[in-house]
Amino acid sequence: MRCFCEQQETNELKLEGDIDTDPLWCIHCGCNLEVEELPLSRELQEELARWAAAYGDWVDWEKDQLLPNGHLLEDEHNKAGLSLTEKLKKELNNDYKIEFSPSLMANNYPA
Repeated sequence: MRCFCEQQETNELKLEGDIDTDPLWCIHCGCNLEVEELPLSRELQEELARWAAAYGDWVDWEKDQLLPNGHLLEDEHNKAGLSLTEKLKKELNNDYKIEFSPSLMANNYPA
């Protein structure tokens, strides 16, 4: 996949949620990558899109506070991310190194 690294290409990816972005990143340069550029099934692309869209659903953005059970909601999101990481590895036949970076956003809010 094309990225901003010196060689302008990477096969080392990180699955990480963020607001309004695709959830794949170059491990080295941090470039946000297009999910559609990978040879993935439509089903997995859609799962990744739903997972990415749910990032931060444990925060009340207007009040800038964690929702009730926000830590649990974030934990569920992270578990789903681990599962998606395994699906990515399987569909990509180990042609890519893929790591998962869990969300730690809830740690920034009082319990």
